[in-house]
Amino acid sequence: MFIGREKELATLNKLYASEKFEFAVIYGRRRVGKTAIINEFVADKPAICFTGVETNEKQNLENFSKCIWEFIADKPLASSFTSFQAALEYVFKLAEDQRIVLVIDEYPYVARASKSLASTFQLLLDRYKDNSKLFLILCGSSVSYMEDQVLSYKAPLYGRRTAQFKVQPFEFEDVCKYFSRLSREEKVYVYGIVGGTPQYLLQINDNLSIEDNIKNIFLNPSSAIYEEPQNLLKQEVREPAIYNAIITAIAAGYSKMSEIATKMGEDTSVCATYMKNLVSLGIVKKETPYGEDSARKTIYSLEDNMFRFWYRFVPENASAISRGATELAYNRIEPHLSDYMGRVFEDICKQYLWSLLLKGKCVVDFTDIGRWWGTNPKTKQQVEIDICGTADKKTALFGECKWTNEKVDLGILEGLIEKSEIFHYPNKYYYLFAKTGFTKGCVDKATEMGNVVLVSYDQMTAEEM
Repeated sequence: MFIGREKELATLNKLYASEKFEFAVIYGRRRVGKTAIINEFVADKPAICFTGVETNEKQNLENFSKCIWEFIADKPLASSFTSFQAALEYVFKLAEDQRIVLVIDEYPYVARASKSLASTFQLLLDRYKDNSKLFLILCGSSVSYMEDQVLSYKAPLYGRRTAQFKVQPFEFEDVCKYFSRLSREEKVYVYGIVGGTPQYLLQINDNLSIEDNIKNIFLNPSSAIYEEPQNLLKQEVREPAIYNAIITAIAAGYSKMSEIATKMGEDTSVCATYMKNLVSLGIVKKETPYGEDSARKTIYSLEDNMFRFWYRFVPENASAISRGATELAYNRIEPHLSDYMGRVFEDICKQYLWSLLLKGKCVVDFTDIGRWWGTNPKTKQQVEIDICGTADKKTALFGECKWTNEKVDLGILEGLIEKSEIFHYPNKYYYLFAKTGFTKGCVDKATEMGNVVLVSYDQMTAEEM
C-alpha cells in the first residue's frame, strides 16, 4: 500500500511531462521510502532501473548492462558494456526519440567503486542534454555523500540537476493513514515509538495493542528493529561507538554541547564534528530558543522518534530483555510513557498548526514556529513556552500542549498568558492543545478573551480520521 508523498510524485510527473532532459537527485536516510517513491513514479513509464551494490566496478557494470538489455525486450541478453561511459552513451542515444527514465539507486555504491563515474556523467550530460528526452534519477542513502559529492558546489555534477528531493520521514497526518484499526490515541503512540519512517511503521501490527507492539518490537531481541539503531549507525558512520555515546547522552537528558562532551569524556570541538553529522542524518535536532540565534543557548534533542524511544528505554533494560523478562522490562517502561509522549504531542501540535496555516485557517499568519526557553525577567525563573510564532513585529502566537488524562484547566491558560508577557507584542493569540479537553473555567475564560483557541486531540484528528 503506497501512502503519501503527493508533492514528490507531483513534481516528478511535472518534470516527466516536459519531454526534455531532466535530472533529479533523490536522497535521504535508509528506510525512509526513497525507492518506494521511485517505483510508484515509474510504474507506468518506460524505465531502466538499476540498483548499485557495495562491490567492485566490474560487478556493478555487469548488473547495469543487464538492466539495459532487459529494457530492450526485443533483444537477447548481450555481453556487458566495456565501460560505464559506453553504457550511458547507449542509454542517451535510446532516449533521443523516446522518453526514458534512467534510475540509478544507491548511486554512492556505484560511484565509490568507479572513481571516474561523476566526471563521466558530467561529460555526457553536457554533450547530450540539449537533444535528449532522458529523465535521469540518481538516488542515494548516504546523505553526506549525496550532499558533498553530488549537490555541493565542488561536485562535478553541480548545477546540472533540475530537481532535488531530500526525502523525510512521514509527519503524523500520513502515519495515521497506515492504521485503520487503531484508535486515535493509539496512533499517537505509534508515531511516538517508531516515528514516520515507513520501514519502521511496517513493524507495527494494528491488530495488537500498543503494549504488545512495544513488547514485540523493542523488548524482543529477535525483532527487526531491536538492533536497528546501532546497525544503522554502523552503515552510515565510520566510528559508530562515538556516535552511539552522543545519542545515549542526549537520550539521558544532556542537551547542551558542553554537557554532552563532558558525559562522553571528549573535547567540545571533537563532539561538535560528530554532532553535525547526526543532525545531517536527521537523528539529532539542533535548536535555539525561537527568535534567537545565540550559540550559547543551543540545545540538542533526538529528532527521530524510533531512536528517542529505543535509546530512552532499551539500553537500561537490556539485561532483562536478553533474559526474556519482557513483562519486567515493560513494567519499568510503562510509568514513563505519558511523560515521554509529551514532547511527541508538541511536535504533532506544531504540525497541526502548519496544516492550518497552509489551509488558511490559522488565526496568525506566522512565518515559522518553535520552542522558546529562557529566564523570566520578573520572576527570575527559567520558563519554557511549547510553541511560539510570529507574523510580524506586532503579532505573535503562543501555545501550550498537554498530553495528560486530566482536562486542561484555567491555570494552564493563565500561566501561558503570564509567560507571554516576556514578549512585547501588541497583538497576542493563544493556542491550547489538550489530550482530553478543557475545564468549564478554561472554556469560559477563552470565550471571554476572544483571542484564545482551544483544540482537543479529537478535534485535531477529526478530519484525517
